[in-house]
Amino acid sequence: MNDVVTIVLLITGTAFALLASVAVVRMPDLYTRMHGATKSATLGVGCTILAAAVQFADMETTTVAILVIGFIFLTTPVAAHMIGRAAHQQKVPKWSGTVVDESPLADSASDANEDGEPRSCGDGPL
Repeated sequence: MNDVVTIVLLITGTAFALLASVAVVRMPDLYTRMHGATKSATLGVGCTILAAAVQFADMETTTVAILVIGFIFLTTPVAAHMIGRAAHQQKVPKWSGTVVDESPLADSASDANEDGEPRSCGDGPL
């Protein structure tokens, strides 16, 4: 039974890692690439480490695996947020299909067009 759970976790982790690599290649801008890679890679690494914990099935390995998974789940979203915020401050261009910028760093006066409607990224520079 241990082997079956390990195999399922490894296949799941590998699938999430593959999904993360596809997201980096296929997404149109930095923000969506980062979103796809962060979520999928975090789940992929978590499943892979959990598979190692299940396979070895001793207290030391399980404790270390849970601590590593917790560390990854806490630090990866924070790192992605900081990278995204730095990119936004540096005015890294967004995908033309982006409708509205909801960042608190965005200037609310420049986010509206002449009609007072939120401006899309295709309407010109924000």
